[in-house]
Formats: sequence, structure tokens, C-alpha cells
Amino acid sequence: MTQSDDFTNGWIAAASCVALAFALIQFVLVSKVQVSNSSTSSTLLNAQALDDRKVHMLSWVSTEIANGAKSFLFAEYSICAVFIVVFGLIIFGLISWGQKSAQDGALTALAFVLGAVTSMASGYIGMMVAVYGNVRTTVAAQRGLSAGTGAVSMTPRGWSYAFNTAFRSGGVMGFALSGLGLLVLFIILSIYKTMYDQDDWDVMMEIISGYGLGGSSIAMFGRVGGGIYTKAADVGADLVGKVENNIPEDDPRNPATIADNVGDNVGDVAGMGADLFGSFAESTCAALVLASQSPDLKEAGWGALMFPLLVSGFGIFVCLISSFLATNIKQVRSADDVELALKLQLVATTVLMVPVCYALSVSFLPKKFDIDGVTSGGVSATNIDAFVCVISGCIGGLVIGLITEYYTSFSYTPTREVSDSCRTGAATNIIYGMSLGYKSAIIPVLVLAVIIWVSFKLCDLYGVALAACGMLSTLATGLTIDGYGPVCDNAGGIAEMAELPESVRDTTDALDALGNTTAATGKGFAIGSAVLTSISLMNAFSVKTSISGSLDDPIVLAGALLGAMLPFLFAALTMLSVQKAAGAIIMVVRKQFREKPGIMDGSEQPDHNECVAISTQSSIEEMILPGAVAVFVPFIIGFMVGPKCLLGVLGGTIVSGACMAIMMSNAGGAWDNAKKYIEIEKAHGGKGTDIHDAVVIGDTVGDPFKDTSGPALNILLKLISIIALTLSSLIDGNG
Repeated sequence: MTQSDDFTNGWIAAASCVALAFALIQFVLVSKVQVSNSSTSSTLLNAQALDDRKVHMLSWVSTEIANGAKSFLFAEYSICAVFIVVFGLIIFGLISWGQKSAQDGALTALAFVLGAVTSMASGYIGMMVAVYGNVRTTVAAQRGLSAGTGAVSMTPRGWSYAFNTAFRSGGVMGFALSGLGLLVLFIILSIYKTMYDQDDWDVMMEIISGYGLGGSSIAMFGRVGGGIYTKAADVGADLVGKVENNIPEDDPRNPATIADNVGDNVGDVAGMGADLFGSFAESTCAALVLASQSPDLKEAGWGALMFPLLVSGFGIFVCLISSFLATNIKQVRSADDVELALKLQLVATTVLMVPVCYALSVSFLPKKFDIDGVTSGGVSATNIDAFVCVISGCIGGLVIGLITEYYTSFSYTPTREVSDSCRTGAATNIIYGMSLGYKSAIIPVLVLAVIIWVSFKLCDLYGVALAACGMLSTLATGLTIDGYGPVCDNAGGIAEMAELPESVRDTTDALDALGNTTAATGKGFAIGSAVLTSISLMNAFSVKTSISGSLDDPIVLAGALLGAMLPFLFAALTMLSVQKAAGAIIMVVRKQFREKPGIMDGSEQPDHNECVAISTQSSIEEMILPGAVAVFVPFIIGFMVGPKCLLGVLGGTIVSGACMAIMMSNAGGAWDNAKKYIEIEKAHGGKGTDIHDAVVIGDTVGDPFKDTSGPALNILLKLISIIALTLSSLIDGNG
């Protein structure tokens, strides 16, 4: 059974609007936590009031973090605006020339611009809500302390209050981005549909791919620029503050601590938001391009063609329902409940998506349909086959997330063994951490291989694209959990700088320790979806150029070797960028400690703005070269060598980049949580020991692994693939 156009459009529009409305509701709930002493008793719970000086410090610190984040985004988006205009004109000229149609060129360029602007808006919304919610999480943690003189323990209601504030802050980004991305794509499709006949829907879908290109282009700048910023400040703050001067993390005496907290938002919130928005846009566009090649799906109606959007739309409803498990049904009452609450979100959304996807498949797809691919003569598939493809991606994403958690959470053996390795020094810590990262790639790669094999056997290339859409069907929950981590991290930094009781920092550290794990889980989810998305785009490129690659063809093999090298080049460039930017921060922090000796005893104040300015300038300058590599390689290879070599480049980049991204993200996450294990659980003597110094060095090495180079590789895979697809009509298929 298939559904009418109005029925299909109504569900997609409703899902988008519900997501945006729910994001607004979450924001209102977060805003009820007031940073003042004039709050009502119902808001204060049974808490101790803050004195005016600490209230002033809370407001000052949060304002400085917000201003620093705005300053960075303004500088970054100024560069992005120039890129959008220039690259949009290039797209218009190339597509108009290749398609012999100014309309096709203009509409592709418009889709590119809208994708880029949507990505920027998503990143900005997420970041501003994060800097709004971080101080309120700090206040919620302080107000949840048990009443009485000298009390230091959190009440069960206080745990729930603090957790819900951070979780809802992440939820604003998760649902706003999901709803906005789906709504803009739906509006573009609805308008473009009036300009093309049903027979030309394949041309229209190729034009729509510009939307994914726009999202991925901005994600490149957001991920690389934000990653360089956050890790340059973090490395500088840790090495000079914690190791050289033996002061706590986020101590207000550290000149780089504001920049460090700003970096959590521009990298882990705005960067991740742009990254996963790009994955959503690109996987959906790839599925639409491949679906439009099937006469059966086009004849079945608009609903069959819009099946990928329906999966995303109903995923929003599933994520919304599941969010109440954490905030209302099974509330967090202690530190031990946090991990269960977050894990339950991942499991619940996946389980609920199974019947939902089955219903969508039998309702909107024809019982049988033929679809073109690389299989000779195409394949004949059923709506149940399509359902299995979607669910394989959804369940595979959950498995990858859980495996990532196992390797990066200090609740499990691998990360505890990383901390144990520090007993013999920093060198053995780094050796063990890298070996853990390599080992952690095995199961995720096997899972991805099974997903690709199953989906390809059932629905050929279209099946792989559906698997990517399935993995991203719970995007709202993934982004919620990922946004939760930086909010808690900032909340702890604000508590330290405002000199709140140590018990407040203990609470935010407990929330943040799981935040680090959820961030690693989110990165695993992002890598998995990036691989499937990139393969879908590569397959769409192969279909559109009517070529197939084989490694017995020297030009394809040469391209594959070149592509396998690209992630190493990209990682080297981003790691060097962090080193350069961190070096500048280290020199400035050392200079301030040297020239202002009163900083240590509080008689002189550090200049935090100097470090913020240096981090901003360095990250903006250093993000250009890696971005240029990702953008121009497909042009150079495609036009100068040919599409067969470019197909090899895409395949080599995906295979090499997937393994490297998993290794770097998980090794960095394990190093980070090994440090948390020593600091929070007081393992191996806790802070102030040689073992702690060794684990801090390992964490410092892991910072650019997990927050710069590793996550940025996702964008490399997707960006070169979507550019290749956009250029497919311009490249001679015989080359």
C-alpha cells in the first residue's frame, strides 16, 4: 500500500514542527533555573543560597564563556560566508555548463547555500543553548546539596535536578537541529517538485544533493576550526596549569581556563552538530538520488520516494517519547543512575524504531520494486528487504555505540588498564592507549562490514543508503546525549572558577565523566554513519557516471592508494595545527605566570581574553589548509585524471579513514577517562602523584586525537564523496 502526497507531506511537516516545538519547551524548562538568590523556594529545592560574590562570579564566568564562543563563531562564520558565496558561484557555473541548463545550476547552488546556512544556524543554536545551560547545571548541582551546616552530599532530587538541566540543554540542540534540517530539506523538495515532471525526478534529486554539500562544507570548518580551538586551549591549560604549576583543572588563576571552556562549546557542540547535520543531509540525499533511478519507486508515488525522510521524521517522534524515560519515568537519583539513564536512551530508541520502520515500509513502499545499482540488470527488492536494510543500520549504530562505551568508560576494564599503565610512566601510558585504540576498531569495522553486505544483498546500493538513514534515524537522541557532555564539562569549570564547594565539583565531575563516555559514543555513532553515508554517496557517484571500479584496473588501484593516504595527510595537518596553536597558548600562559607572580596568590588577575583571542585567531588560520585539501582533491582528480581514479580515491579514503577515525577517537576517550578514573575514584592515590602527572600527559596527547583529527576525518570522508556526486554530471564516464 502507498500513501497520497498530502499524507506523506503532512507527516514530514508535522515531525519537523514537533521537533522544533519540543526544543522550545526544553529551553523553557532549562531557563527556569535562575542564576540568582531571588528564585522561589520551589526552584531552590532544599539548597543553600549562594552569596552575592559567588552569584557574580557565576554570571561573569558564564558570560565570558558565551562571549568567547560568539567571538569564535563570528570569525569562523565570516570565513564561511565568503566560502559560501565563492563556492556557490563555482557550483552554479559548473552545473549550468555541464547540464546545459542555467536553472539546474541555479537550483543546485541555492540548495548548497540553504544547506550551508542551515548547518551554521544549527551550530549556533546548539552552542548558544549549551552556554546558556552550563551555568544553570552548575546552579542546579549546588542547589541539590542536602540542607544543613557543612552538608556535602547530593540529595536524590538534587541529582535529578542537575541531570535534567544538562540533559534538556542537550535536547534543545538535538531536536532543534533534527527538526530544522528535516524541515528545510522538505521545503526545498516541495518547491523543486513543482518545477520538474515525475520523469525528471532523477535530475531533481541530483540537484538536491547540493543541500548535503552545503551542510558538509560548513561541517568541515566547524569540526576542524572548533577542534583546533578546543584542543589548543585544553592542552595549553593542562600542561602549564596542572603539570607545571600544580593547580586544579579550571582554576581561575589559569589564564587559559576561559578559552578551554569556550572550546568545549565550539568543538563538541557546534562542531558535532554540524557534523551530524551533514551526515543526515548527505545520507538522505544519497538515498533520494538512488531511489529516483527506480521507475517502480517513482510510479509508486511521492511517499515511496520520500521514504528516507519519513524514517527521519518518525525517528523524531521515537526520540521524543524516549526522552521522558530519563527526565520523568526513570529519573536519575544518584551518580550510579547517570550511566543507566543515558544508555537506556540509546537502547529504547533503537528498540522502538523496529516496529515503526516496519510500519513505514509496508505503508509507503510498494511490495516489490526493481532498482538500478552495480548489479547487472539491477535488483528486485521488496518492502521487507528495505525494512531490514534500515534496521540493520539502526541496530548497528547501537552496537557501535555500546562497543565504544566499553572501550572508553572507566566502568570497564580497558580504560582502567590505561590508568594502571601510568604506574610506570607516561610513555607506557601512551603505548597502551594507542594499542587500545587500534584494538577498539575491530568490532565496529566488522559491524559496518555486515551492515554493508546485508543491505547490498537485499537492495543493492539503495540498501546501503537506507542503512545510513537507519543509523541516523535516532539523530535527535544522539545529539541530545552528545550535547549533554560539554554542558556538564563547562558546569564543572564554572563551579571551579566561581569557587563553589568541592561537593558541587564532585557532582559535575560525576556527570561529566559519563559525558566523556557519551561524547565518545557519539563520535562512534558519527563515524559509523559517516562511513555508510560516504559509501552511499560513492555508490550514487558510480551510478550517475555509469562506471564501476575494480582493483585489477591500474587507474582504480592508484586512486585507492592515493585515497588511503589522504586521511594520514589530513590527520597530520590537523594535529600540527593543534601543536602550533597550543604552543602559542603555552607561551602566553607561561609569560603571564612569569610576569605576574601575584596570580598564584590572588594578588594579580590573569588576562583570560588574551588566550581567547589567540585560540580564535590560530584556529581560524589553521583550519584553511585541511579544508582546502578536502574540497579541492575531488576537483583535481576528477577533472585531471578521471572518474575511475576518483572512484578509487573515494574507496581508499573511506576504508583508511574509517579505521583511523575509530582508533583516534577511542584512544583519546580512553586516555581522558583514565584521568577521570584517577581524579574522581581516587585510584592510584588520586591527584598530586606521579601517576596522575603521567595520566595527564596521556590525556593531553589524546585530546587532539578524540576532539580534532578523529572527528574531522568523518567530514573528510563525506565531503569528498558529496563533492564527487555533485560533479558527477560534469565528468566523462569513460575516463
